[in-house]
Amino acid sequence: MNAMHFVDTNLLVYARDASESAKQPLAEAWLKHLWATRTGRLSTQVLGEYFVTVTNKLKPGLPSDEAWDDVERLLVWKPQPLDVALLRKGRSLQARFGFSWWDALIVGAAHVSGCRFLLTEDLQDGQDLEGVTVVNPFLHPPDSPSR
Repeated sequence: MNAMHFVDTNLLVYARDASESAKQPLAEAWLKHLWATRTGRLSTQVLGEYFVTVTNKLKPGLPSDEAWDDVERLLVWKPQPLDVALLRKGRSLQARFGFSWWDALIVGAAHVSGCRFLLTEDLQDGQDLEGVTVVNPFLHPPDSPSR
């Protein structure tokens, strides 16, 4: 069985951001790989951040109906809800690693979701976070042997 990959908001946003000509094709390749292998996971936090970012912060932004269609498609990735287990894991990770609260919840959601990898550019590439390895998707293609 393939290892599960938790997707941070930035990967989803770059896949839709045409102004990021270097990152967009890499983000699209990762998402295509995750769909094909059925190894993508995320959280309700990520979905919320994605919707706000692509509708309000991208220039030009996506129409809200189009962004919502993306969210609906991603629901099959079984988003991790914000629950008591995630709050406790996030707090533990925040205390141990000094993460911001929001980053701690992302890492915690990767843990609670049973993911081996966390795809993000916001944390240190290669860092082992209690069994979840950070992979910067803009440094490693989906088929990279270093993951």
